Amino acid sequence: MCWWVIGLLSAIVLGMRYFYSRRVIQGYLTQAMNTDMGDIEGFYMKSPGSRLWVAVLDDHVVGVVAAVGQQGSGGAVELQRMSVDKRYRQCGIGVALGRKVLEFAVVHGYSSVVLGTTAYSPAAHKLYQRVGFCCVGVTNGYVTPGAKQSLLEQIFYRVSHHHYKLNIQNSKRADD
Repeated sequence: MCWWVIGLLSAIVLGMRYFYSRRVIQGYLTQAMNTDMGDIEGFYMKSPGSRLWVAVLDDHVVGVVAAVGQQGSGGAVELQRMSVDKRYRQCGIGVALGRKVLEFAVVHGYSSVVLGTTAYSPAAHKLYQRVGFCCVGVTNGYVTPGAKQSLLEQIFYRVSHHHYKLNIQNSKRADD
């Protein structure tokens, strides 16, 4: 009887973690669609301090990245929305997209590029480091944008948010 109770409690905990994780992610997606992703042209293409690039290979979208100029942050541009299709990772697409943001920063006179990520994949962190970013801090217990911040969400959905920065004058500009 004891094993049955332990199994049931484990299933309940896993189910609650799934439910609340899904709820937080759904809130994040809703928030994104109500802001920049709901009006990509207006947010990224018509604003002089912002841009969005899409990587296309054989008529298929394989990656995306955005740059958003930050108000009052000492001339920084933020790398956002970096994503590469799983089937095309480790092919240099992420590096090329990251470098596109660096080029944008140089052309527009930004002094640094910053980004924040909750990526669990070590490969994502290695990508940012390969492009030239340095991790400058980690926020544990990060509250995902769009989350309701209920007690159960805080218990079942905890993430670390990694902060990266690349100073333009210190970056490597060659295709190494």
